[in-house]
Amino acid sequence: MTETINQTQPILLTEGAVKQLKKIWVDQNVPAHYGLRVGVKGGGCSGFSYILGFDEQKDKDEVYEVAGMKVLMEKAHGLYLLGMEVDWLEGLNNRGFTFNNPNASESCGCGTSFAT
Repeated sequence: MTETINQTQPILLTEGAVKQLKKIWVDQNVPAHYGLRVGVKGGGCSGFSYILGFDEQKDKDEVYEVAGMKVLMEKAHGLYLLGMEVDWLEGLNNRGFTFNNPNASESCGCGTSFAT
């Protein structure tokens, strides 16, 4: 499979998110040829849920470089994710990845699902 890296950056990964993703990469011994998959799937309390994890590139994927990381995203998911910021929170009441999505018309209380 020929890999073409798109110069546009459909999403933003904050410094905190990149630091945590790199830690997970090392801790879970993720293979070097994998990339960070960002996407959506049907479900969740608001209609769509976010996908965030390491995966192999598939034929339908667009490949981007964001904050030094190889990011994989199905082209059709860009409609829902363009301009989204992925951050990592480390607090007393909340710890984990957060998604700030300008395309979402509403989101649930847990912050992992949204509607357009």
